[in-house]
Amino acid sequence: MTKDICIVGLGYIGLPTAALLANQGYQVLGVDVSENVVNIVNKGDIHIVEPELDAYVAKAVKLKTLTAALQPRPSDVFVLAVPTPFHDGHVPNIDYVEAATRSIAPVIKAGNMVILESTSPVGTTDRVAEVLREEGVDIESIHIAHCPERVLPGHIMRELVENDRIVGGITPEATEIVADFYRSFVSGEVLTTDARTAEMAKLTENSFRDVNIAFANELSILCDKFGIDVWELIRLANRHPRVNILQPGTGVGGHCIAVDPWFIVHAGGKDARIIRAAREVNDYKTSWVVERILTDIKAFREKEGREPTVACMGLSFKPNIDDLRESPALSVFQSLVMENVQALAVEPNLKRHQSIVLHDYHEVTTSADIVVYLVAHNEFKHLSVNGQVLDFCGVTRA
Repeated sequence: MTKDICIVGLGYIGLPTAALLANQGYQVLGVDVSENVVNIVNKGDIHIVEPELDAYVAKAVKLKTLTAALQPRPSDVFVLAVPTPFHDGHVPNIDYVEAATRSIAPVIKAGNMVILESTSPVGTTDRVAEVLREEGVDIESIHIAHCPERVLPGHIMRELVENDRIVGGITPEATEIVADFYRSFVSGEVLTTDARTAEMAKLTENSFRDVNIAFANELSILCDKFGIDVWELIRLANRHPRVNILQPGTGVGGHCIAVDPWFIVHAGGKDARIIRAAREVNDYKTSWVVERILTDIKAFREKEGREPTVACMGLSFKPNIDDLRESPALSVFQSLVMENVQALAVEPNLKRHQSIVLHDYHEVTTSADIVVYLVAHNEFKHLSVNGQVLDFCGVTRA
């Protein structure tokens, strides 16, 4: 009977998963390389912003069904939920996955499940098996599978339960055993396949989003050139029964959509043409936003004879979260600072930042000469602004 679970990585996926399972009756150990994170969790607190997560963690720690540590211990199920970034040149980096795999090898026993949840290049689950074999584990006696996370930040606790999941094992037996484990706490359908297809499915989902966002972002650039309101254009075009254009933004960020398509491009080479083009468009949109702001700063300088104060509204990669990973808004702010712009950073979802001074959004909207909306946070809707407004995320249209 499955009882003890070890989750390696207590980030935006690992900690919510650990907290959820600990509230479902499992005994969960969360492992992280950060002693600070371990200490925070063991106090019943959280180090990230996610609705409802604090209550889940506090309850589980109080019930003693969730503890955190720096090293794994023997368990029935091992879940790897560590970052999968890329090296320079958009080369996939699975170093954290390999390190996490090696960390659990000494405590694995026959009958265990090893589940990779990290979004990964095709073939990474096979690599997990290879690493375990290299470490002396009899992989024929355990069940290894990939089950990619499919949650939306801001709705993670609900979607961990309600969303359909895809489970792909390196053997048919592993697929079924791991799928049964997920069925114990997922109300959505648990779909089964092989490991490589499961890996490609997650990359495909994020690439689909990236391609469609790129279309919207390219439209926004063209509309600025043509003197057309892109928000009005999209609203009208979407009245067609078979058209559903997404909303443009500052670019694309986060650990998933801004990263995962490169895994396909790296492996697919010249055959991944549309996916590569979408990535390039969305990266270019961020650079275009910077140039657009600098153009308005130059116009202000020529008209007023002084340098303007620019309020950068939002630093996270999407609305209403604190996650700055691969954030285009953060990149815009940092680019303006490098251009010696008097830029004020605003991020209502962060109490503090180790290197950036954060300003109150109420104050800057009345004091700044140029207010630049980079992220459509709820707090930014219907604000009264004294200065010039540049809206790259449509928040003023809410």
